Amino acid sequence: MPADERESGRVPGPVNLPAVLGLAASLEARLAEMDVEGQRLSALVDRVRADVPRRVPDVEVVGHPTERLPHLVTFSCLYVSGEALLGELDRAGFAVSSGSSCTASTLTPSHVLVAMGVLSQGNVRVSMHRGTTSDDVDGFLDVLPRVVADLRELTGTSGL
Repeated sequence: MPADERESGRVPGPVNLPAVLGLAASLEARLAEMDVEGQRLSALVDRVRADVPRRVPDVEVVGHPTERLPHLVTFSCLYVSGEALLGELDRAGFAVSSGSSCTASTLTPSHVLVAMGVLSQGNVRVSMHRGTTSDDVDGFLDVLPRVVADLRELTGTSGL
């Protein structure tokens, strides 16, 4: 069989060795950094997981405390619309999401959260990234209680 038929019509050529070596080096660097960055982000998430329920009444933190992704935290605020909460947090300078990522483009409650048996309304998903600092987390933790309280006051659900 001719070579061009074995190669699906492509002409075989030399391997781009510099590109292969460059890819290998960047992968090694990323893997070395991943553990350190994962631990740093996990510590920030731990702070949010611990402080949100202390600062905001009627909140449920979702998911396992340690068997989780190091950069994500999800919690649900009773008596608050997730969309209203996202809007107010956005106005305060914090870009967060609501529900699970598989229903991020809809306003329907997350089937994942429902299946887990947790609150699916008033849900906030916070994704930490390489640039997230301890000061960012402090700011978020300072703003969140006021935002939730204001929304509950607005809907007449504060103190329930």
